[in-house]
Amino acid sequence: MLTVAEERVPAGGFADSIVSGGSYGAVMDELSGRERGILAMERRGFTGPGAKERAIREQLGLAPVRYYQLLNALLDDPRALAHDPITVNRLRRIRDTRRAER
Repeated sequence: MLTVAEERVPAGGFADSIVSGGSYGAVMDELSGRERGILAMERRGFTGPGAKERAIREQLGLAPVRYYQLLNALLDDPRALAHDPITVNRLRRIRDTRRAER
């Protein structure tokens, strides 16, 4: 984590920074290409069994198990929420509902 003196301000300015605990937090970095690809994959609709898993392998080069591990971690990342709040919030609701059913 960067100290206040080491922080760089991104082009988006203050809106791209995190404020937590009443103090100025670290400046958020952009999502990686793979992280953006994972969120884009979740926005798509898939028809038929196995279509999503096939797309995950072909387009992202990931095994489906690894994809879902990365997706789950990404849902807790504030950068993902800033990048695509609709998708992240929808997936968080689905995850919370499934956890509550257990």
